[in-house]
Amino acid sequence: MNLSVLTTTDAAAGGWGSMLLMLVVYGGIIAAMYFIFFRPQNKKKKKEAEMRKNAQVGDEITTIGGICGRIIAVKDETESVIIETGSDRARLRIKRWAIGSVDTIHEEDA
Repeated sequence: MNLSVLTTTDAAAGGWGSMLLMLVVYGGIIAAMYFIFFRPQNKKKKKEAEMRKNAQVGDEITTIGGICGRIIAVKDETESVIIETGSDRARLRIKRWAIGSVDTIHEEDA
């Protein structure tokens, strides 16, 4: 009788230990997925938002639709910019979120 009681308590204690180990392993997998997938994506979004916010008059840009042009005016109240494209100087008003890249390189103040 005493032997069966001891084996039952040892198995129950081992069950908690294995469950704790399993939770630690799953927590490690979730943390690894966060650092591999989600964190770099958030950094990229933040960098793109900063690039769009810092676009200024005179910058050469490319929109997400592939239109290339130069910013000639910035309208902060409507969150849009006016660009001039091509040799015929066609003007387009686009939203800031549609800026795909700023092709002008600015010197950073050190």
